[in-house]
Amino acid sequence: MQEVLDKYRQFEKDGFALLRAAVSPAQIEALRDAVESFRRENSVCGAANMRNLLSGCPYVKSFALAGLAHKVASDILGVPALPVRAILFDKTPAANWYVIWHQDLSIPVKERLEIDGYGPWSTKEGVLHVQPPAAILEGMVSLRIHLDPCPESNGAVKFVAGSHLGGVLAPERVSGLREGGRAVVCPAEVGDVIAMRPLVLHASSVSQSPAHRRVLHIEYAGVQLPAGLAWAEA
Repeated sequence: MQEVLDKYRQFEKDGFALLRAAVSPAQIEALRDAVESFRRENSVCGAANMRNLLSGCPYVKSFALAGLAHKVASDILGVPALPVRAILFDKTPAANWYVIWHQDLSIPVKERLEIDGYGPWSTKEGVLHVQPPAAILEGMVSLRIHLDPCPESNGAVKFVAGSHLGGVLAPERVSGLREGGRAVVCPAEVGDVIAMRPLVLHASSVSQSPAHRRVLHIEYAGVQLPAGLAWAEA
C-alpha cells in the first residue's frame, strides 16, 4: 500500500507515472483484436491514428468503464472517473513522425456553445473540439495502455516533469522548458500503462527502428462541464 501511495504522490509532483505490467497479457491481446477489427470495419487499415474508439469500438468502451483502467483513473481523480475519449496511436514504417512538445489542450464535445472561457474551437475527423479553462484539464487524467513494446528507439513518449503545475503554458515558456534539458524519456513494455495529466508537456521522437507501436490513449474526466456542454463520446 505504501508503494502505491508513493507512486501517486510522485505522479502529482511529476504529472506522469509508469505502471509496470498493469494490464494482463490476455487483456492486451483482446484489446489488439478489438482495435484491429475496428481498423478493418472502418477501412482505415493504413491509419496511424484512430479516433472515436469509445463510441465505435464496444470492447474499448467496456475496458474503459471497468477494471484496472477505470480504478487507476478514479484513484487519481478522487471521484468515479468518466471516460471521455479513446484514441489509438500507432507508429509504423509507413507512418513515422515526430510529435512536437505540447500540452493536450482540447476536449471533444457534442455541439458548439458560446461560453466564457471556452475556445478556440476546431473539428477533428468530424468531431467538435474546444479548449476549456485550465480547471477542466486539471480535473482530467489520461492513460496510455501499451499494446506493443515502446523502447526509446521506437518513439517512446517523453515528458518535462512538473510542467503541468504551471497551467496552460505560453509558447515562450514551452520553449524554455524544452530547451532546459529536463526531458524524461519513458520507455514502456507490452501491458505497461503511463498515467499522465493533460497539461504535462510531452513529445515523442521519430522511431529509429520503426515497428508497430500501438498505444491506446484513454482520457478520463472527474469534473462536470457547464450546463449545456456535453462530452462527445461519454
